[in-house]
Amino acid sequence: MAGRVQDKVALVTGGASGVGQATARLLAAEGARVVITDINEAAGRALADELGPEALFLRHDAASEADWRTVEDTVRERFGGLDVLVNNAGILIKGSIEEASLDDWQRLMRVNADSVFLGCKAGVALMKARGGGSIVNMSSIAGIAGKDDYAAYCGSKGAIAALTRAVAAHCRRSKYRIRCNSVHPDGILTPMSTAAYPPGIDPARLTIDVDPMFRACLPEDVGNAILFLASDESRAVNGIELRVDSGQFVMSI
Repeated sequence: MAGRVQDKVALVTGGASGVGQATARLLAAEGARVVITDINEAAGRALADELGPEALFLRHDAASEADWRTVEDTVRERFGGLDVLVNNAGILIKGSIEEASLDDWQRLMRVNADSVFLGCKAGVALMKARGGGSIVNMSSIAGIAGKDDYAAYCGSKGAIAALTRAVAAHCRRSKYRIRCNSVHPDGILTPMSTAAYPPGIDPARLTIDVDPMFRACLPEDVGNAILFLASDESRAVNGIELRVDSGQFVMSI
């Protein structure tokens, strides 16, 4: 039985750990040929080996235009194009508007937002050759609802949401059959997010499995949302902001 993304070529940035790793595994399990990119070479190569001969790892600074040119050339040469792009690479830096530095702001914008801008440009170029595709950009609930202690991070994730809508509109007007959507999680149990938890907190005790009022979810929960947007099941879904936040946003209104 064919998988949900059978024979599609999918690229996941920041794919060596966390949500990227979970997403790469889900896409491969559903039949995709997966390109994993990351600056963590050891973990990235280990994941590609685990997924088998149809998987490929490329060392890639997702905020580097030169690296994106190399990735784009490699994908075009090996696969002829791209069907799915998951712009997942990102970092988290805490700080209110009074605490955050300009260096924090610029670093977050470079890694979180510049990488998505460059990824979307490469994705559109590669997908046009295939007659269409799906771009999924990793934003955050912080890109929709303000978090007082993560001002610069909110700015970077809000930029991703706005860019996603612009790319979706451009591709539709250009009749490219390329969809672009953003995913907005909150409280994922990944090394990046749990590192910001106060000492003594057990993140596993904060999940909706323990109490439906808790907000933490697993990387696979976000990965499944991405899988839906990557598949043809979502062919009429374009330019949306898909929240994966256990209702955190609506409870805050």
